[in-house]
Amino acid sequence: MFSNRLAKVNRHLSRQAVRQGISAYRLYDRDLPEFPLIIDRYGDRIQVAEYRSRHTLIEEEHAAWLEGSLLAVEHTLGVPAEHIYLKERKRKADRVDQYVKGGDSGDFFSIMEGGLSFLVNLGDYLDTGLFPDHRITRGMVRDQAKGKRVLNLFCYTGAFSVYAAAGGAKEVVSVDMSNTYLNWARKNMLENGFPEGDRYTYIRDDVMKVLPSLPDEHFDMVILDPPTFSNSKKMDDYLDIQEDHAGMIDLVLQKVRKGGIIYFSTNARHFVMDKASIHAEGIKDITGATTPFDFAGKLQRCCYVISK
Repeated sequence: MFSNRLAKVNRHLSRQAVRQGISAYRLYDRDLPEFPLIIDRYGDRIQVAEYRSRHTLIEEEHAAWLEGSLLAVEHTLGVPAEHIYLKERKRKADRVDQYVKGGDSGDFFSIMEGGLSFLVNLGDYLDTGLFPDHRITRGMVRDQAKGKRVLNLFCYTGAFSVYAAAGGAKEVVSVDMSNTYLNWARKNMLENGFPEGDRYTYIRDDVMKVLPSLPDEHFDMVILDPPTFSNSKKMDDYLDIQEDHAGMIDLVLQKVRKGGIIYFSTNARHFVMDKASIHAEGIKDITGATTPFDFAGKLQRCCYVISK
């Protein structure tokens, strides 16, 4: 049952991916209740994430089920075990260790999206380095970036920065608190021919700390994709995006020129935009318009374009 479903979606989605020139996309997202897995393709490699769901299996039964599921992935998709990366709940050592990649492997490789190259790592970090669900939003940024000053807040590995630069942005400023991710962003920019310099700069700091120091009415476009919640030791305060988004967006609007826009996105469940508290010219929900083919009906994030 699982193999048949996986084979069907693979045939369907892989054709669309080839037509669109992308090599990172979602194949399977808990399609069958008996197999609560999320399966993503990154080039010739596969990431399998076990969804945290309740089950009545004892440890040995669960290990056997998981091993059988991974064998089905391996045989159905024609991908060798060493190219299958497993992310799952904590468990005892068992027979599926051949699939597990973790620790500090330094296993970076490049995938293509929209004619651009991005470094991903499926084993060493919580996330892979590229969020496939935002590829349409990134395309919008590229289409509108020509001659613009772009600010990428919570920039992560800089995918939006690369797209902005590829679209001919006059300036791209990338801000993130993590030195690891900011260096990753530098590498992604360099991989696509955008070296650090006057046009492409990086700031390692807490976004809420650095925002007041940025010039007012300077940027034409801002990408704002904050974490749902953060209490990092590097921050003076904690962040809860449902509580804090209105004040954050208003502060960002001060840095935007009249006629400029903010792309705001959040993965917060049951998020409600507090439009009445935000001093914007307009707020438009573009979640549907930015949902890619491989996330149709299953996207768990919101996306808005906010104009000044």
